[in-house]
Amino acid sequence: MKIFIKNQNKSERTTRFIVSMFLLPSIFFYGFDIFSYLQLITGVILLFNSISGMCVIYRLFGVNNCKT
Repeated sequence: MKIFIKNQNKSERTTRFIVSMFLLPSIFFYGFDIFSYLQLITGVILLFNSISGMCVIYRLFGVNNCKT
């Protein structure tokens, strides 16, 4: 059983990477409040998704956008 099964295509991974790059530095712009922490956590999750190519939510619902 493989843990990290790629289920995202290249354009989706690129989009998630770009969005994560906008969300990660939010703590420096907005200060240390709950909204900036939520943006930071979301950015880290999207960065993990874009690097690994695996989305956990897609895996739970059985969605696969990656061509085999």
